[in-house]
Amino acid sequence: MNARWLTRAAGVLLAIVALSALAVARQATAAPVRLADTGLYTDGRTESLASGVLAYSPQYPLWTDGATKRRWILLPPGASIDATDPDRWVFPVGTKLWKEFSFARRVETRYMELRSDGEWTFATYAWSVDGKEATLAPTRGAKGAYTLADGTRYDLPSQSDCRACHEAHPTRVLGFGALQLSPDRDPLAPHATPRTSREVELRELVDRGLVRNLPTEHYADAPRIDARTARERAALGYLHANCASCHNADGPLASLGMRLEQTLGVPRDANAALETTLDVIGRWRASDGAGCRRVAPGEPDASLLVRRIGSREPLMQMPPFGTRRADEQALELIAAWVREDLAPASRAAEASHRNNPPQVTTKDR
Repeated sequence: MNARWLTRAAGVLLAIVALSALAVARQATAAPVRLADTGLYTDGRTESLASGVLAYSPQYPLWTDGATKRRWILLPPGASIDATDPDRWVFPVGTKLWKEFSFARRVETRYMELRSDGEWTFATYAWSVDGKEATLAPTRGAKGAYTLADGTRYDLPSQSDCRACHEAHPTRVLGFGALQLSPDRDPLAPHATPRTSREVELRELVDRGLVRNLPTEHYADAPRIDARTARERAALGYLHANCASCHNADGPLASLGMRLEQTLGVPRDANAALETTLDVIGRWRASDGAGCRRVAPGEPDASLLVRRIGSREPLMQMPPFGTRRADEQALELIAAWVREDLAPASRAAEASHRNNPPQVTTKDR
């Protein structure tokens, strides 16, 4: 592995952690001790949602060791989200979001609230074994808070962990945006669940006045990833959800030039993920010296992107923290996309078809 690159990567990570720790130290508003007091539930009960709380599910969910998740958002009365920039929604002060993680039982619920000073409060709540109450976890997190069926130890994140992911993206909010809430849901998205009638989607939010100023084209034509094949759409969607919170054009890692975020704004930049990965030499070097291209078309085993998603070696895995188990379903999808959709022969055939479209004859008519 390249020692200079490893040193630089470690320096960037330490800088993010240091900034996160500083933000935690400055945090003026402490989260309630009990989840029941955050506004998610009514009358202190942990089953009945409070008035105004809206359930939602992103079409490209984040992988967290196979956890089943439920998600909610609450906007202050009369407030709305400004979607003038469809990729960078502006949330009103007082916005609250929750995400519940379950395996055989509820394990944790993560909480965010936008304060009046413009900063976000981040907190994690640990559920009791009987599922009756969730209380605030330590700011440093909790190692081995739950044991999965295969013996993997599941950790509760620290506040610094939460900030390292969320503060690498300009909006701070992940999974709640125009593309993720589009009614045109991707049927091949790994781990996605069908949207239920109780879960809000983009057009409903606009119709109710909860999202304002969304460009009309994204209401009339439901947002979707511009891809050549159904499999590529799902692969790019997975990378958007699981990698682009850090690998985007505006965050602390922008200098790496690896952009995996799918954008809707003008000018449309739908191919950034391909342009910054295909045949691009990566700075990372695996311990065996193999694979220096981020994506080697037709060769998943030589593609750093595939190798790092599939690894759980501490210095190699991607994402770098937050999971202990590789996402085998997504790994299979992305490997097949690299091997088949991106194979040189496939790309050559596509280019030939694009440059020499079939001619329509009188007989065809």
